[in-house]
Amino acid sequence: MTIDHTYHMTPEEFRRWGHEIIDWIADYRQRVEEYPVLSQVKPGDIRAALPPHPPQQGESMAAVLRDVDEIIMPGVTHWQSPNFFAYFPSNSSEPAILGDLLSSGIGIQGMLWATSPAATELETHVLDWLAEMLGLPGQFMSTSTGGGVVQDSASSATLTALLAARERTTGYRSNEAGVNNVDDVGRLVVYASTQAHSSIEKAARMAGIGSQNLRKIEVDETLAMRPDALAAQIERDLADGLTPAFVCANVGSTSTNAMDPVRAIGEICRDHDIWLHVDAAMSGSAAICPEFRFIHDGLELADSYCMNPHKWLFTTFDFDAFYVKDRGALIRALSILPEYLRNQATESGAVIDYRDWQIPLGRRFRALKLWLVIRHYGVEGLQHHVREHVVLAQNFRAWVEASNDFELAAPAPLNLVCFRHTGGDDVNQAIMDTLNASGRLYLTHTKVDDKLTLRMSIGQMYTQRRHVEAAWQAIQDAAGSTL
Repeated sequence: MTIDHTYHMTPEEFRRWGHEIIDWIADYRQRVEEYPVLSQVKPGDIRAALPPHPPQQGESMAAVLRDVDEIIMPGVTHWQSPNFFAYFPSNSSEPAILGDLLSSGIGIQGMLWATSPAATELETHVLDWLAEMLGLPGQFMSTSTGGGVVQDSASSATLTALLAARERTTGYRSNEAGVNNVDDVGRLVVYASTQAHSSIEKAARMAGIGSQNLRKIEVDETLAMRPDALAAQIERDLADGLTPAFVCANVGSTSTNAMDPVRAIGEICRDHDIWLHVDAAMSGSAAICPEFRFIHDGLELADSYCMNPHKWLFTTFDFDAFYVKDRGALIRALSILPEYLRNQATESGAVIDYRDWQIPLGRRFRALKLWLVIRHYGVEGLQHHVREHVVLAQNFRAWVEASNDFELAAPAPLNLVCFRHTGGDDVNQAIMDTLNASGRLYLTHTKVDDKLTLRMSIGQMYTQRRHVEAAWQAIQDAAGSTL
């Protein structure tokens, strides 16, 4: 049968340009170190270089790729550069890229088991693999009462967990009995440390609980949540007639990599029947190495947990692994089944429909990415790279500690080092601005004890000792030129 390719790209054209683009990506990744890490364009530069109106007739792929080189690339900040030390790693390994390509090429919509059984069953199986690789408690396996699901980001995982907690705490009344539970929700309280990610407050707003019912709990000298302060705040809220509903514990905060005491927090949550969510977005990847699993002590007390393979486990964005202890609570909170989605497999109860485990209905075949990563690297290969990054970060920490001009601003248990020049905020700002303008490397900052603090995040897949040594030298040079 002949397919009408009017206006479409033919298989031959697709094959040709597919090869061209794969070659382009391979060449880019091979020379990414040569680019200025932080894009040097000014606001509006990219739009000014684009035509004001869309083309009426189709253009050649050659013209498109030329514009990629001439217009798009100057406006790219190179997260894949080995000199990218900002924010957190966002690795995109070659196996993951190929997995993404397969997902796009197959082009399924995996909202139900029935819409592509392979998408659902591979996701379930790969997330069980990942749980085993990280040494997670058995409650998070699909073979137990819980299971894992791919979310787009830790922010979505937090919101999903909070919605499940909200409904469990209010007895699912608004979902199942048609009762308006606005008053119930208005009495719910959410708890997180002062170091917690901004997504916690956003989730509280989106869940109808509101920022006013978010309690930011004091931290200790290591920037970890104080269990005694949490317990005292819960007692105050109970005395005021409020209902504690949700606690988020950090296993590696975004700002400083602070580690909350999960076990002590979990025991408080257990005593008060409060949902405990553990956010291990970046640092959770470290648990692939048994020697770093101390970060998960007490995790068996959690109701939900998330970590991001798209940060430090070489899996192209977007890919958050979200686990729950009781999948029934999650499904009961989120499931709505309109007639047009009814099917025999769903009604049999023998399959998972991941649409019931997330906010949106639709979902991509994201499991392919992690599947290819695990099969390419193996557990051993992934462990090797995580260990190497921790070693590099600990070397950098030691250089800072040995310096007369710089000091550590926070503990550095894994791959993030928070440090600052002793000259004060203006000096640290000038150091960062000088380095980022040079294009040699990219640093970002936070505030610790209300002091501007530089962050050295090491986890990009191609970063080696020479890059970290060169960064330390550049930091010292920038300090010298600033003073």
